[in-house]
Amino acid sequence: MKKYCYAFAAVALFLTACSKDDEKITPDDPNVIASSRLDFIEVNGSAHGDHFHDLAEKAGEKDSITILFNAQGEAQNGHIHLDPHKIYRMQFRLFNKAGQALQQNFLSSKATADSFKVFLSGGNFILNPTTGDAENGAIFQPREQVYGDGTTVGGKYETTGILAYFTLGEANSGAEADISYVLRKFNDPATKAKIERTDWNYPDYATRYAGTDIVKLTFEVHAEEHE
Repeated sequence: MKKYCYAFAAVALFLTACSKDDEKITPDDPNVIASSRLDFIEVNGSAHGDHFHDLAEKAGEKDSITILFNAQGEAQNGHIHLDPHKIYRMQFRLFNKAGQALQQNFLSSKATADSFKVFLSGGNFILNPTTGDAENGAIFQPREQVYGDGTTVGGKYETTGILAYFTLGEANSGAEADISYVLRKFNDPATKAKIERTDWNYPDYATRYAGTDIVKLTFEVHAEEHE
């Protein structure tokens, strides 16, 4: 019996699956996106302009915060509290009905990853490069180092944001904001190489960078110091 390929979408992510011509793609198909999550794990490091220095995993007690999202990208566990003095490793994960993680598909090769970039939109944060010697503003630094095919990610213009490091910074203490983690696919892959590290928080990113939001996860953040 002949086989055909059907394209379908969930959480605005387009995947392709093959099915026999007498089978139907349904919401229960294991290839349909079921959920996603963002993990914030406290790490060691220091702020420097638009990026971090000396990033390293932290031993012993540390903050570990997870936000779960349903298939529509809606947060399932309310708002989160992030300490503005701390740096967090921020990891995005995307799952299908079978529980398979799919986020690395966006990083399978440079040719694939060139079409994608993550933005954190909302909050109107004070960014670290604007704070001078105080070095106490917000930083979001995508930091993948290797593509799925084993080749090296060549610096800041190639990073995507599936793996990133984030701090709110003391200058944003007390902030309460709805922010959106947006994985955007550009109409022109050449766009990615023009994006600077300080371009991550624009509310008008969609106007600046023509393309499509593949994933958009909105959640509330409170910048509060932890005991």
